[in-house]
Amino acid sequence: MTEKSAPTTAEKKSAAGITTTGVQSVVRPTGEIPVPVSSAVVSAARPGGIQQQGKVAGPEAASLLTADRLLESRPSTRRAPEGFWQSLLYNASGHLINVGDAKAVRERKDLDSKIGRTLGGEARFVPVLTRKGGVGKTTVTALLGMALADSRSDRVIAIDANPDRGTLAERIAHQSRYTVRDVVRDADAIVGYNEFSDRVARDETRLDVLASDTDPHLSEAFNEEDYTAVADLAAQYYSLILTDCGTGIVHSVMKATLGRADSIIVVTGGSVDDAKLASETLSWLEVNGHEELVRNAIVVVNATTPNSRLVKIEEIDRHFASRVRALVHLPYDPQLAAGSAISFANLLPETRLAARKLAAAVVEGLPAGRENGR
Repeated sequence: MTEKSAPTTAEKKSAAGITTTGVQSVVRPTGEIPVPVSSAVVSAARPGGIQQQGKVAGPEAASLLTADRLLESRPSTRRAPEGFWQSLLYNASGHLINVGDAKAVRERKDLDSKIGRTLGGEARFVPVLTRKGGVGKTTVTALLGMALADSRSDRVIAIDANPDRGTLAERIAHQSRYTVRDVVRDADAIVGYNEFSDRVARDETRLDVLASDTDPHLSEAFNEEDYTAVADLAAQYYSLILTDCGTGIVHSVMKATLGRADSIIVVTGGSVDDAKLASETLSWLEVNGHEELVRNAIVVVNATTPNSRLVKIEEIDRHFASRVRALVHLPYDPQLAAGSAISFANLLPETRLAARKLAAAVVEGLPAGRENGR
């Protein structure tokens, strides 16, 4: 018998299925294309990028090239904080430590968000009422309008509907020679915002003001029909319409004003008779079919004199808190007490804050997304 010789090294490699290149071949049926094990083939059946050896399963769908699959994950970035110590720590740490905004900054941004809430749909009407002169109704109207216009991106107008010679226009620096009477007379010629805006005065905060007649004899002629004409035009171009009302609650203009109101503001001073008249105003509104307006009302307690503590303000607060939705205190401010034009930027910080809180409370109580039709 012939003795077999020992297998050579090449034969041993061939028997083990190893080529001279050092890459293992996989035994497959005839006709299949061999694929080296080191070639990582992404299976179309496994969209997560899982690798498997073996035959090519076919081309991938384009939908598998997602951002989650292709992009390197990056740590989320936060906006730089506002506030002295917060910014100091953020910069000193090389932007690694971000503790967020200071409390005052967070409160400011929260108010901005509340005041700037998108309303949508038709214009909203907010009359400012009182049955007694001298408690700051016109001042409150101006401050509210300025706070709204300063923080909102849409248009805000304040209309002086006082039939007895209003002074709203005198509370802003830039006045106009036109009045509500001109708008009524020129109603047919006002076919766009440009024509309407030519007849209003504009404040530095972008608040528009439509003045009342300065002649009391002419002002008395401003009636329900006239207010309706002005309001119809204003509603085409403004999102928020404030109305500085007269003290005559039974005047015909008041009927038209309340008929359009989405919310009301009742202004009172800090005296006993001021508070009683304001409460009686709410009662009159309830008796005359405006119960919902009273429930959604805001009472503003205006401090017209400094350091007046003869009256228990907390008792006034307790009384009105049982009747209306919100209560706002407007602190004494020498600029307001002067009775001249108001510069919103130059008010005392606590006065601006009170005006902004009032604006936020007003917007909070307004219906959102309402379409045409009251």
